Amino acid sequence: MKHSVHALLLASVFAGVAGLAYAQELAPLNSDTEPDRIDWSELEAQFGPVPAPPEGTKIGGVSKTLTNEYWRSLGEGYQHVADQYGVEFTYQAAQSEGDQLGQLSIAETLISQGFNALLVSPQTDANLVPAVEKATEAGIPVLNVNDAVIPSAEHYVGNVQKGNGVNVAQWFIDNRPDGGKVAVIEGQAGVYAAGQRTAGFTETIEGAGNFEVVASVPADWDRQKAYDAAATILQQNPDLIGFYANNDGMALGVVEAVKAAGLQDQVVVFGTDGISDAYASIRAGDLTGTVDSFPVLTGEVAMEVALRLMADQDLPRVVATPQALITADNIETYSTDDMAALRQALMAPAQ
Repeated sequence: MKHSVHALLLASVFAGVAGLAYAQELAPLNSDTEPDRIDWSELEAQFGPVPAPPEGTKIGGVSKTLTNEYWRSLGEGYQHVADQYGVEFTYQAAQSEGDQLGQLSIAETLISQGFNALLVSPQTDANLVPAVEKATEAGIPVLNVNDAVIPSAEHYVGNVQKGNGVNVAQWFIDNRPDGGKVAVIEGQAGVYAAGQRTAGFTETIEGAGNFEVVASVPADWDRQKAYDAAATILQQNPDLIGFYANNDGMALGVVEAVKAAGLQDQVVVFGTDGISDAYASIRAGDLTGTVDSFPVLTGEVAMEVALRLMADQDLPRVVATPQALITADNIETYSTDDMAALRQALMAPAQ
């Protein structure tokens, strides 16, 4: 049964790719390096205020899962802007981060129900391609929002995924000048964000010359799998000095493994996403840091971009959203529910 499901998914993906070939002349999207891009903070200056949508506008959101706080927070951001502009908004998600066919079914159902635009966060780079084809044929704008990347996506909103890993590697270079052994707990194999985050960390830290990445293993965004992987890595490398995990849930699992090994004074742990549990763990002195990509703000920006696309604004292909490395040193700057204040903090010059 498992093989037949995979076969059906692959068949639908190939059909979608074939269908899009005639409709799209865009190069396959690499959201980190796409030159046709704009920073989120420049949208209003270049394109003016967000256009008011027509009465009765319906926009659908398709999430990876709602069991992860990041995706719930993204949905909150969508809803903030939908409420502001009187848009009917529906947000649905697959049962788990591995339910690729379930997510595809949700997207196709929303298309059939007459939604005016879709905001999608694919489980993998390929599983929603058939839905994109159907939406394109129906004239429905589709916005790819973090973190897997549909190669044929016309528009994408999200942060520079490689930068997540680069930021953490730079912390090690700056704060552990003697170098040492480090390890990576990856997300789901084959997902753009996981690959880019891992590459950003590995390439940057190995470039310093005095660090060794002794292990880099996938844990499928799962906290327990991350715990198990970290426990094994620590047994094999008792002199390890740190971990980088591709999301915060896995990072918190790694923290538990480090504590169980009695190595919390030696081993630092970093995650990615900036969920509230990560902030709490940093305050408690357990998690060393996280790269916050500000999901509520990202959701707000994405909904604003969707409304601009519906108004036929000719936007760049990628709208880049912010990120920041959060540690005990700067946690209070970014720990706020006031989106206006957060926007102001993130728009302030970095230098």
